[in-house]
Amino acid sequence: MPDIAIIGGTGVYDPDLLTETAEVPVETPFGGARITLGGYGGKEIAFLPRHGAAHSVPPHLVNYRANLAALKTIGVRSIVATAAVGSLNAAMKPGEFVFVDQFLDFTKGRKDTFFEGGPEGVVHIDLTEPYCPELRVILARAALALGLPAKDGGVYVCTEGPRFETPAEIRMFQRLGGDLVGMTGIPEVVLAREAEICYATVAMVTNFAAGIAAGRLSHQEVVETMRVQGENIRRLLMQAVLWIDGDRQCACRHALSGPVEA
Repeated sequence: MPDIAIIGGTGVYDPDLLTETAEVPVETPFGGARITLGGYGGKEIAFLPRHGAAHSVPPHLVNYRANLAALKTIGVRSIVATAAVGSLNAAMKPGEFVFVDQFLDFTKGRKDTFFEGGPEGVVHIDLTEPYCPELRVILARAALALGLPAKDGGVYVCTEGPRFETPAEIRMFQRLGGDLVGMTGIPEVVLAREAEICYATVAMVTNFAAGIAAGRLSHQEVVETMRVQGENIRRLLMQAVLWIDGDRQCACRHALSGPVEA
C-alpha cells in the first residue's frame, strides 16, 4: 500500500506523473473518496484531486474529512499537497513556490476535526508546527536541486471561498502577518495532524491578491498560471517523493500518543 500521497489542488488534477495507475474507491465513516494508485521511482504513490478530476467541487464543499480518512485507511503516512495562492507579500511573487510553515484560519462552517466527543472523545491537538518540518526540508532541497524559485516559510491565510477576498480583507490579513491567501489549506492540515500523517503544502503563487494586483482577479488567471507552471510543479513533487523515507520517524506521527520512548 502507498506510504506517500499527493493531494492535487487547482490545476493539478491528473495523475499522469504516475505509472500503472488504478482508481480505487475508499469508504470511511465520513464519506467516500476516489484515490488513484500508481508508481514512481519504485514507490507506490496515492494521488487525490482535492476538487475532483474536473474541478467540480468548490473549496467550501470539499469533504476534507473523507479525503484524509481515506488516505489514512490505505496506509499513507506522508502527504504533499499543492495549493494555488494569492500573495500579500511583495517578496513572494507570481510563479514562485512557498513551503508554508504557519496558517491563519478564516474559514467559517467547515468540519475541522475527527473528534466530536462520543466514543472518540475530545482531542486538543498541538499545532506549534502545523506543517511537517521534515517534509518542508525535503521540498526546499528539491527546489534548490532543480533550480526552482522557492521560499521556505510563510503564513497561509485560509478563507472560506469560493469568492475572492476584498482589498479591505487583504489589508487586514497583511496586518495580522499573513503572506499568502487561499481557500483549501484548512482543515486539511489540521486533519492530517489528527490522523498522525506528515503533511506539507507546496503553495504556488499565481497572482497578487485583491488591492495589490493591477486589475480584477479571475479564476481563469489562476488556472492558466498553474497550467504554465505544471511541469515545474510535477518536477518538484516527484523529486521530493523520491527523497521521502517511508521508515523515518517524525513527531507528526505521534501527535495523539506522544513521542515514542527510546
